[in-house]
Amino acid sequence: MDMYLIQGLLLTALISFILTPLVRRLCIKKAWMDVPKDNRRVHNKPIPRLGGLAIFGAFLLGMLVFCPKNKESLALLLGATVIVISGFIDDTRGLSPKGKLLFQGVAALCLIWGGSSIEFFTNPLPGHELIYLKYLGIPLTIFWVAGVTNSINLIDGLDGLAAGVTVICSISLLFIAQRFDQRQVVLVSALLAGSCLGFLFFNFNPASIFMGDTGSLLLGFILSYISIEGVMKSAAAIAIFLPVIILGVPVFDTTFAMMRRAIAGKGIMEADKGHLHHRLLRLGLSQRETVGVLYLISGIFGLLANIVSRLEAKEALVACLLIVAAVFFLATLFGMFHSKDE
Repeated sequence: MDMYLIQGLLLTALISFILTPLVRRLCIKKAWMDVPKDNRRVHNKPIPRLGGLAIFGAFLLGMLVFCPKNKESLALLLGATVIVISGFIDDTRGLSPKGKLLFQGVAALCLIWGGSSIEFFTNPLPGHELIYLKYLGIPLTIFWVAGVTNSINLIDGLDGLAAGVTVICSISLLFIAQRFDQRQVVLVSALLAGSCLGFLFFNFNPASIFMGDTGSLLLGFILSYISIEGVMKSAAAIAIFLPVIILGVPVFDTTFAMMRRAIAGKGIMEADKGHLHHRLLRLGLSQRETVGVLYLISGIFGLLANIVSRLEAKEALVACLLIVAAVFFLATLFGMFHSKDE
């Protein structure tokens, strides 16, 4: 990373580090606390829950200082603001799943208005011609934004997990976007990583503040933008596979959760204790050890994606398919498709 990126990362980390204790005091004053009410919680006392406001504040200031003032930047900030509003409502008053999806659809439309949408994909078969999606790109973009946004929200179950995985995914996407010469996306990736790092100081186990849906939905939304603009818009034949691999921990965990619930005859949005972090805890790992294992897995996914991005199209496609097959095989061995509610 060049000095400009490092400056952006360090500045947002510092701002987030300064803002987080202030947000924590505000949460305590306003009684915006995460109170454990069921056995899905892994903490046993009330914790301030709107730390995402500090992440958003740091990211916003970083964007204003470092990013070009163009329509794409404005669209990203508008969409992020919509997502933060939805998270704030959910954290303080409650918001239905349909309500969240409505906000996410509006935020995705902001990105589309700014020019950040899935417009085409490259046929990975011989010839590698571009297949333009035209109007089909709009619902596909909304689906991708909502999917990634909610996947980060669903893994936010342990101290430091969502923020740390986001840092790893951001850095992995940064290097690939840099190879595709997507300079603004590279900078946004660095700003997001910095915003999470400053917050992690207070969020790592034992956490003194949670990011809440305000934070987890925001992180997922920004990652969805980075993956669309930084990777999917390239003409690389495997561009559509790379974000799935890089975001492997949240994306696969969410996919397995939906499949598991469908097999069990439950609603696919119904909460359970079958997520990977729940299963690792049941094996006897501590919170810190579980988070460390998931950081390692996320890092491996990021490394594999960066290696695959340097291969020739045919070899890269085979490698992607082998990675996905291996993940599903390991998930089957680990029982990820069977309900483990307790």
